[in-house]
Amino acid sequence: MGYRLRELERKDIPAINGWRADRELISCLGAPYRFINQEVDEAWFDAYMRSRKTCVRCAIVEGDDDILGLVTLAGIDYLRQSATLHIMIGSTENRGRGMGTFAVLFMLRHAFYDLNLRRVELSVLATNEAAIGLYEKCGFVREGARRQACYKDGEFVDMYEYGIIRGEESELS
Repeated sequence: MGYRLRELERKDIPAINGWRADRELISCLGAPYRFINQEVDEAWFDAYMRSRKTCVRCAIVEGDDDILGLVTLAGIDYLRQSATLHIMIGSTENRGRGMGTFAVLFMLRHAFYDLNLRRVELSVLATNEAAIGLYEKCGFVREGARRQACYKDGEFVDMYEYGIIRGEESELS
């Protein structure tokens, strides 16, 4: 397993745009399914490039440098020393191979020891058992729930809120 992270690049937009069209993938995330064309994703990338002080977006890659997933620290607040973590693994065959664990732990190290953050938080669908297992394995603690906070596939689903404080991250890394 030779995974690594690198900053998101413009060449990654077509792959991400394809993932956003994957209903199965989007059904696992808190975001609603929407039709997003490449031009919208290019504008999203341009907005990221203008907001790099408060956002870190990294491609998860292996070998040939093609993007396999995306991990993000968003809303970086240097006064509160906190940020919000997001992760997305593109294709089904890449899930369950340790890529998410690698990316989350690597990004936590970056948050805590490079950016001097104290806290990282996230929200996850209560129905996404694989993601919940990943976050708990990495040291995140469930801090609460937002009942029926997300509308997915015709029904409302709870969102769990997780957080981790520097020093609590798993020793798996």
